[in-house]
Amino acid sequence: MGWDVDLIDEQGQTVEVPIQQEGGIIAVGGSPYASMSVTWNYSKFYYEHLDESEGFRWLNGKKAKDTIERLSKAILELGTEQSVRGYWEGTKGNAGHILKIMLDWARLYPEAEWGIS
Repeated sequence: MGWDVDLIDEQGQTVEVPIQQEGGIIAVGGSPYASMSVTWNYSKFYYEHLDESEGFRWLNGKKAKDTIERLSKAILELGTEQSVRGYWEGTKGNAGHILKIMLDWARLYPEAEWGIS
C-alpha cells in the first residue's frame, strides 16, 4: 500500500527527468519519467513534516513551485540518509530521500502539477 506519484505538465503528460530508479516499483534500466510509487511505511513522517491532516496527499493537485519551500524544509528535518535495510524500512532518511528526488523534479518543472493517487 502507498501512493503513486506523477509530476504532470499542462498537456496532462508525465514530465521527463534524468533516468531514475526510485520507489517501490523499479523499472529495469530506470525510467525517464517523473513517476514512482512511494511506500506507506513513510506516512508518519509525511504527516509530521508535510501536513498534519493530509500527510503526503497534501501535494496532490499543487503546482510544483508551490511545494518547493515545504519540501525543502521537510528534507532538512528528515535528512536523506537511506537505510542499510533498504527502501521499505520506514525511516526518516528514507522518507527524506524520496522527497529530495521530488524536490529535484519540482525545480526542473515548477509549473507542473503533482498527481498523488
